[in-house]
Amino acid sequence: MLVDDSGVTRALFERWLREAGIDIVAAAKNGEEARELIASCNPDIVILDIEMPKLGGLDVLPELLALSPGVRILMASTLSRRGARITMDALKMGAADALAKPDSGWASSQAQGFRADFLRRIEALGRRAPAGRSLRPAQRAAQAPQRIGNALRYSPGPRPAIVVIGASTGGPNALFTLLANLPSQLAAPIVITQHMPPTFTAVFAEHLARTSGHPAREAGDNEVLESGHIYVAPGGRHLEVRRTRNDKAVSILTDAPPENFCRPSVNPLFRSAAAWGQHALAIVLTGMGSDGLEGARELKAAGARLYVQDARTSTVWGMPGSIARAGLSDAVLPLSALSRLIRTELAA
Repeated sequence: MLVDDSGVTRALFERWLREAGIDIVAAAKNGEEARELIASCNPDIVILDIEMPKLGGLDVLPELLALSPGVRILMASTLSRRGARITMDALKMGAADALAKPDSGWASSQAQGFRADFLRRIEALGRRAPAGRSLRPAQRAAQAPQRIGNALRYSPGPRPAIVVIGASTGGPNALFTLLANLPSQLAAPIVITQHMPPTFTAVFAEHLARTSGHPAREAGDNEVLESGHIYVAPGGRHLEVRRTRNDKAVSILTDAPPENFCRPSVNPLFRSAAAWGQHALAIVLTGMGSDGLEGARELKAAGARLYVQDARTSTVWGMPGSIARAGLSDAVLPLSALSRLIRTELAA
């Protein structure tokens, strides 16, 4: 279901979806219309604009989730700081994912990149449609193995000197849960690559600081990373970490080409963290695609420990699933267990 007050945007989204073979069961121009339509049309996914007359996206979001249990809501926002703040609130309220509309208009080259990303996200969310629903043309997700490696317990290793985390679709909420209730003193810096556009990552870091109780911000270039601090890859730039001679971690930002359609990508962070060997701890959370897989190979070859989120608690079991299937994860764990793990590992 499409919900947007712009007729141009609705028509464009509808054309893109139909060209991809995806059915549109309803369209609405504000939250009031969406509220009236959702129960009868029973959509798998709602594409929800934020700023609309009568009833906006943020206001109607909880009602849509209540009226259609299991529906997945993709928020369509602007690249403004206000749009980013509202989007973060929407994700905390239960939206599955968010995407920033191009700020240069629908006729721009930027819009073509948006189209590809838009369709990838829709298809990824469709693969995890609730029981009894199916979204065409997305294929059924391969069933997650009942047990992959050590699925229920893990063996603590050497105290980590650095923690690196990768996430995509569903990642913000997963990270809020993962990093809640951290110990007051942490033994290492936490470095995160979350697929997210510019402006959004700065606002996301602010939310992480409030949730975790620890300083959190976008990483700077050539910044010495401090234990107990959380660093987020800025939208639009890759983040790497460099190990210095005195065992400090320094953040490096690059404008190298996207990897797996992403910049920031998880791969550069993971590849660079391999320099810490067995003193690196890596976690891969919910996300579409396989970003992080190649970096995970280098981490494991260096002796790092790597844990991934399980399919049941993931919004999309793409990134963690690709690593688990490749036999690179030390354990496949639900989000609650990963949260306990990181608290135990990082207690200073």
